[in-house]
Amino acid sequence: MRFTILLLVIGCQLAPASFSWAQPTPGDELFHHYLSLLTARTNQRFLDGAASWEEWQARRPRLHQQYLDMLGLWPLPEKTPLHATITGRLEREDFVVEKLHFQSRPGLYVTGNLYRPRHIEGKLPAVLYLCGHSNKGRDGNKTAYQHHGIWFATHGYMCLILDTLQLGEIPGVHHGTYREGRWWWQAVGYTPAGVECWNGIRALDYLQSRPEVDPERIAVTGRSGGGAATVWIAAADERVKVAVPVSGFSDLECYVADKVINGHCDCMFLVNKYGWEWTTILALIAPRPMLFLNSGHDPIFPMDGNDRIRARLEHLYSLYDRDVAKRFDVGVVPGGHVDGVELRLMAYRWINRHLKNDTSEVREPQLPVIPAKDLRVFPEDTDLPADALNGRIDELFVSCRHPDLPQSPEDFRQLREHLLDVLEDKVFSWPEGTRAAQVLRTSPEGRLLLTTEPGMVVTAVQVGNPPAKPHRRWLLVLNPDESDKELPEWAKPLIGHDDAVLLLNPRGGGELRWTPKSSPNYVERAHALVGTTVDAGRVWDVRAVARWLHESDENSMRVHVTGKGRAGVIAAYAALFEPAIEAITVVEPTTSHREGPIFLHVLRHLDVPDAFGLLAPMPLEIISQNRDVWSRTERLYRSAGASNKLRLR
Repeated sequence: MRFTILLLVIGCQLAPASFSWAQPTPGDELFHHYLSLLTARTNQRFLDGAASWEEWQARRPRLHQQYLDMLGLWPLPEKTPLHATITGRLEREDFVVEKLHFQSRPGLYVTGNLYRPRHIEGKLPAVLYLCGHSNKGRDGNKTAYQHHGIWFATHGYMCLILDTLQLGEIPGVHHGTYREGRWWWQAVGYTPAGVECWNGIRALDYLQSRPEVDPERIAVTGRSGGGAATVWIAAADERVKVAVPVSGFSDLECYVADKVINGHCDCMFLVNKYGWEWTTILALIAPRPMLFLNSGHDPIFPMDGNDRIRARLEHLYSLYDRDVAKRFDVGVVPGGHVDGVELRLMAYRWINRHLKNDTSEVREPQLPVIPAKDLRVFPEDTDLPADALNGRIDELFVSCRHPDLPQSPEDFRQLREHLLDVLEDKVFSWPEGTRAAQVLRTSPEGRLLLTTEPGMVVTAVQVGNPPAKPHRRWLLVLNPDESDKELPEWAKPLIGHDDAVLLLNPRGGGELRWTPKSSPNYVERAHALVGTTVDAGRVWDVRAVARWLHESDENSMRVHVTGKGRAGVIAAYAALFEPAIEAITVVEPTTSHREGPIFLHVLRHLDVPDAFGLLAPMPLEIISQNRDVWSRTERLYRSAGASNKLRLR
């Protein structure tokens, strides 16, 4: 019996009309609907529920720390010496360009061009300009935005234009989960948005070190990816007095429910572990002056998202001052996703008004064009620094750790309680309400359709005819590519003839797989935007089905769970939290979360061998080719006084 018709009905009833894939499978429909439900739930959390300016201010310090954490910037990295170096200057009639680099962290090189007036009297206001995704190769994408620097320099500003990580003179990677398969980014809580934010914070340090700059008059602006970076930096650092994000920010309804995420790389998003309504990030900038700019027909920053953001931010700014327009406004111009002159003029006016108290009209005359190669900070390839870490900064930016091993059963108990609390608070976002799955439909062949939480269904298969009083009740967790037509070969040696076995396809498995599209990996990436992962949901599925098996058994028999590879690790995490599970067997499990399963931020706290050790004193059998990998598991079981409950073979 197949459930295709049922799932198509669910999809047709509940999925938005904007669903775009030509021939969606039941799994595609299911996950789009489910992610839309999570988005709608998340959208209720604007301002963390604050109803007044005073309530918002009381919440803001905690939210600011969470925000930095979601960028991979908490605790804040040490501000090491910048080693700022000017490698050359270009002299023009009205302005000067300084070609410079600094190290935001040792070995993380940031290249940029500083545009300044030729003649300077007194301290000047400054603008930090962030670039969009313009591929200029070795010249760096800063060269595509030189007209901004020239305008500001010829109108009395210091303007520093930064290269981005991926498109700078020393390239790194923005597309880790978009196309490179680096799902471990989510497991460590890494995002290139954090690097762009930190580079911008250190750029503010550099600007404030310049004697020509008035440190109390600094604005940040940029478009597209630079518009997003504008938000990251201004929300993180209050030294930014004025913010003008341009065509670089939308809300979760656009990104997830309308799939606009498919048009964006990873630098546009933080890892939304705390499940924020997305506009709350912008709210961290208030009450500082902010102009939110966009184009009316920008397909990757649609107007409906723009309108929702405007309504939310106008509400917030009105809590501070009834005259909202003094501090917040929105500008929309005709056209698509382009760096249009109308957008630039609105940005110039806003910055003039708030940094110079100048409300006069502005124009953009014909500006000179500097050959891109002349703006290189490192003119030749041989000039590039040998110690640059830009290409592997994703490996180094966020710290991972193993917990300290306990020395006694009491130490183990305290460590276990602490880490389980951390996992529930920092890693998993469990659904509310009942934990037991519910059966929606069964077939004579023993196939079941179950719901494990609102909007999510899974399939399972009863193997054979279970005995009336089984010796053991097994829940066998399958990987998405494993067949549920019969008992897998790897499991046959484990199962006795008088055991009952249920094969479980957690979400995305069996008949309910989604269609992989890499890039843009919509399903996996969209989950991180609403505060979870597919694998975390699979842990919940195992918990819910194990609870259902336990509660539906007339003898209240508890469940023995097993799985191979990633599914084995998912089963083990379910066993950590689900009392209905009494024992676990894992076969050839992955040895690190870098290989999967992927849970948000998990590697900041522990890895797979540590999680297995926390199962003590539950009976655990690990069937693995490499015994040495599990030495930490053995030591944790030993410290718990449960060595006899762990079997390695």
